[in-house]
Amino acid sequence: MELFENIEEFQNVSPALQWAIFIVACLIAIVAIVAMVVSLWLFVRYIKFNRRKNSKGITGGEAARDILDSNGLEDIKVSTWGSLLFGNSYSHYFHKVRLRRLTKNKKSITSLAMGAEKSALAILDKEGDPDMKHRVALTPFMYFGPFAFIPLILLGIAIDVLMFGFTGVTTVISAFVGIALYVISFVLSIKVLKTEVKAQKRALEILQASGMATEEEVGMMQELFKLYNIQYVIDLIIALLQMILKVLEIIAKFQNNSDSAIHSGD
Repeated sequence: MELFENIEEFQNVSPALQWAIFIVACLIAIVAIVAMVVSLWLFVRYIKFNRRKNSKGITGGEAARDILDSNGLEDIKVSTWGSLLFGNSYSHYFHKVRLRRLTKNKKSITSLAMGAEKSALAILDKEGDPDMKHRVALTPFMYFGPFAFIPLILLGIAIDVLMFGFTGVTTVISAFVGIALYVISFVLSIKVLKTEVKAQKRALEILQASGMATEEEVGMMQELFKLYNIQYVIDLIIALLQMILKVLEIIAKFQNNSDSAIHSGD
């Protein structure tokens, strides 16, 4: 582990804290392996369903446009959003359903599922769904949290060095502020999952009621959505464990520096 590459440097860290860091690191490794298996299975199913043409022979873009128009959302645009770099999404602020180029133009079951699900998010937004309202209002915080951690650490170090001779206190405080933002981001990510599940359910209901998908195709889409949700939850767990590990590392460094200062004073 990077924190304990130099054992002598951290000899003052308590055994209990070392064990805590070791256990969390092991959990991260285990969950990461599970994540790899789920990602592989999702990839296999995604490719399989993406090679199978849907019964209506319509593209993901056409399905999205039809669903939006049928629900009074003619003002919502269906735009192309890269191929591999960016995922399919719905933007409340730009009034757009963004689909990958392959998703938008392909007549597969996967494309139909993605186009319908992102359009369903727009429907939830229009209907004023409470969870969707919270998601829209707090989206900036969700994306800001994870990226704020490192800049806050650097700011804390700079203040420590320039004003306090690097006591480490300001660095620790700024780190915990960054972690707090990370926690907020984590909570909001759960809210995102809740709205995605709602949208998936609504999308399947629309597809089945309108005859755009057969019962068999709906079953395939359910499997695809389930795998997406499992992967999302696993990613959240990994993010949470990494956050806990960061907290433990900060405590360890602070503990080590404090003990070193005491011993040097003696």
